[in-house]
Amino acid sequence: MTSDIRLISGLTILLAGILAAFALGALGATTSPSTYLPATAASTSPVPAFKHIFVIVMENKDYGSVLGGDQAPYMSALAQQYGVATNYYGIRHPSLPNYLAMIGGDTFGVTSNCTDCFVSAPNLVDQLEAGGKSWKAYMEDMPSPCFVGDAIPLYKQKHNPFIYFDTVRTNPARCNKIVPFTQFVTDMQTNAVPNFVWITPNMCNDMHDCPVSVGDTWLKTWVPTILQSPAWKDNGALFITFDEGSGTGGCCGNAAGGRIATLVISPLGRAGFSSNVQYTHYSLLRTIETAWQLPLLGRANCDCALPMADFFTLPAASKP
Repeated sequence: MTSDIRLISGLTILLAGILAAFALGALGATTSPSTYLPATAASTSPVPAFKHIFVIVMENKDYGSVLGGDQAPYMSALAQQYGVATNYYGIRHPSLPNYLAMIGGDTFGVTSNCTDCFVSAPNLVDQLEAGGKSWKAYMEDMPSPCFVGDAIPLYKQKHNPFIYFDTVRTNPARCNKIVPFTQFVTDMQTNAVPNFVWITPNMCNDMHDCPVSVGDTWLKTWVPTILQSPAWKDNGALFITFDEGSGTGGCCGNAAGGRIATLVISPLGRAGFSSNVQYTHYSLLRTIETAWQLPLLGRANCDCALPMADFFTLPAASKP
């Protein structure tokens, strides 16, 4: 009798899990973080413990308009040499919710490019500092460190997610790590780049207000600086992604911001690798957190947000 009860109890738990998974898919992008299935060991693959991570976010272009033609020869060459995610999606429209998702694990109910919709919630900066990792965000054409607001025409606050989080904006020591992009040149020359580097090009160079070719040329100017640096060569990684595409293409129960090109560039990566695994901005956040053994934020803590581990090979000393 006891064994029968245990069997029935086990089947009940299994059935509950299946029903929860079905409900997750049915609820789609409106599901709150608290109802998401937690990440399981089975869905977590090893990610290298990078010494430095660089993230560059471009703007408003579909996968096909970037890698489907001849407008972005430099990005196409990087995709062929390193890694490209062919099934990666933005979270929603417009821009700002995607940026918040990338460092906060949620859109926090933001559905516009508001400039005063500040967020009181844990974020990647909290995690990085708690984990002993240095960081800095470089914003092209930002007038000064910790600048709040827009500086027309080339700098828009909506592309700077860090300034929206209260624990960053209201903390002078943190806020002054959000700096104009001109500081990037100095930090690279003096080998003073932090562990985590975020780069937002201006409204033209990120392809938002200018053609794909302009952004591609900008990347061709600055990406080699990263790839030639000791910070990248010594177990580093560079992710180049876009905030959103067009339309409502999506996946994973919480992404409907269009299919976008995402490049994964690392000396630890698989050369010429193309992944068709479904990824989102929550996957990118989880990849960073997994690499540095940080807690998973919000919707990054979900089986629907796999870490981008298939792109990497572990250093020899780290292999089992």
